[in-house]
Amino acid sequence: MKHLKFILSIIIIIALIIFFVQNNETFSTKVEFGLDLFSLHKSYEMNIYYIIGISFLLGVFITGLCGIVERFQLKKQIKTLTTITKEKDKELNSLRNLSISSDSVGSKKFNQ
Repeated sequence: MKHLKFILSIIIIIALIIFFVQNNETFSTKVEFGLDLFSLHKSYEMNIYYIIGISFLLGVFITGLCGIVERFQLKKQIKTLTTITKEKDKELNSLRNLSISSDSVGSKKFNQ
């Protein structure tokens, strides 16, 4: 399975390299972004390469934050379940250690 993942990742990387090399001229064009907020008027020129890179890194960052939040929620759930399991184990051990009396409940029921 490791070899298959490695080969698949190499194929994807090669396909991306070919895609970017073939479209180099298109991605090198500049795009102008304008920002008009009240008294603030700014415009920026950026290559499409920068836009793709920034978008990718922003997506990785947001996904990482979501993963961290989910991880903390799962850790909290694990702690809760662990405490519940310990309580159940204590209860089970206390029930196991009860002394058995000669007057069991089941024998009275069948003798009547």
